[in-house]
Amino acid sequence: MTPSSISTITEPARQVDVVAHFDVLVIGSGPGGLAAALAAARAGARVGLVERFGFFGGNITAVGVEGLAWYRHEATVEAGGILVELEAAAAAAGAAVPEGQSLSMELDAEGFKAVADELVVEAGITPMLHRTFAAPIVEAGRVRGVVVESKAGREALLAEVTIDATGDADVAHRAGAVTRTTPVEDMMAASVIFHLAGVDRRRFLDGVAADPQTYADWSGGGEWVVETDGKEDGMFSPFLNKPFKAAIADGLLPPELVTIGGTWGAVHDSGELTYLNLVHLDGIDGTDPDALTRGEIEGRRQVRQVVEAIRRYVPGCEESRLRNLGSTLGVRDTRKIVSAHDLTEADVRNQGRFADSIGIFPEFIDGYGILILPTTGRYFEVPFRSITPIGVGGLLVAGRSSGGDRVAHAATRNMACCVVTGQGAGVAAALAVRLGVDPTTVPIDEIHDELRRQDVRLH
Repeated sequence: MTPSSISTITEPARQVDVVAHFDVLVIGSGPGGLAAALAAARAGARVGLVERFGFFGGNITAVGVEGLAWYRHEATVEAGGILVELEAAAAAAGAAVPEGQSLSMELDAEGFKAVADELVVEAGITPMLHRTFAAPIVEAGRVRGVVVESKAGREALLAEVTIDATGDADVAHRAGAVTRTTPVEDMMAASVIFHLAGVDRRRFLDGVAADPQTYADWSGGGEWVVETDGKEDGMFSPFLNKPFKAAIADGLLPPELVTIGGTWGAVHDSGELTYLNLVHLDGIDGTDPDALTRGEIEGRRQVRQVVEAIRRYVPGCEESRLRNLGSTLGVRDTRKIVSAHDLTEADVRNQGRFADSIGIFPEFIDGYGILILPTTGRYFEVPFRSITPIGVGGLLVAGRSSGGDRVAHAATRNMACCVVTGQGAGVAAALAVRLGVDPTTVPIDEIHDELRRQDVRLH
């Protein structure tokens, strides 16, 4: 038999050492997972937090998405809780600046790594970095923990309740929960986030003031069509698109790169221009490593072209250089659980209300060609049932893979809503351990009591 004729192999059976046993085990430390771990620990649980990178923060730190709540305006109504704490902790550590298009803070992606460390350690959470989820441990239809891979080989981590905060419902899917994956042709584009150094701040801002952009400009002259409800159209947006049109017209960028364009975050006295969200890649399935490989390489190639166009066409950026790229692609849309109550477009557009709310989220929809900003005080409630998967016990799901339809996902995928679902999941998991029951059967009144104690607005 030649190697080319082999289509499968059989791995030998092996014993895996159990290296830890927790009350609550959280897989993934993005905004949802970090919030889940903090909430569970503060509710009295012994918590382990597993992360594949060498730092916590997920989309904030690994991808470089620094605008945690860039939707926030004067009339915006929010859940509070850990979301407010993340911004405050970053600001206190000098790792945040006022965000330019809203009343929020822009978090420094690098500085927030240390902020997240401090939050985790101070909460008494066991940090487990450099460990990649490999497989769930399932007994009699209930998740009992996970197997991870690391430089130490395979390790088993046991838990009374596990929280899947992978963003792609990896644990839920492999444990046998009912999931659905968006067809790749319909997935929201993946992004490559990057930052520049060497920008002349005064000249850059003078250029922005001379030609201010609004959310109406997001339609990009036909390349994108963005639905708003009208009130957003005249509002300032830190949007860059005209320089790339000029670069295409002059032959500096190839004509097929019509999707180049997007927003910048902050420009600092130090000459840093941060959170450049300009490169968008269609057809990248975040659950397919070959697609991710293709996207990483193509994305970095496009970033080099974009930086050259910025140097040529954006005032104040003539001497700029690439400072850093996110450690991984920003993936918006892959696999989701089918939950006990999938949120719907009607719920997020029409202020859905639920008796089992675990927090509120502003009427902020960003995705699938829709942009609605919460400037009028409208909000919807997030039901506990939307984070409870069907088909497996002992498991909750926090973050963007919670249950919901297409437009609902355009709301709940946002990092601040991931914090809401994470805090709700963490509280429910800790209470389930205390009561000795499955998290789906914890009395909602007890979940509400603990969430209120953690300063969460529920209704």
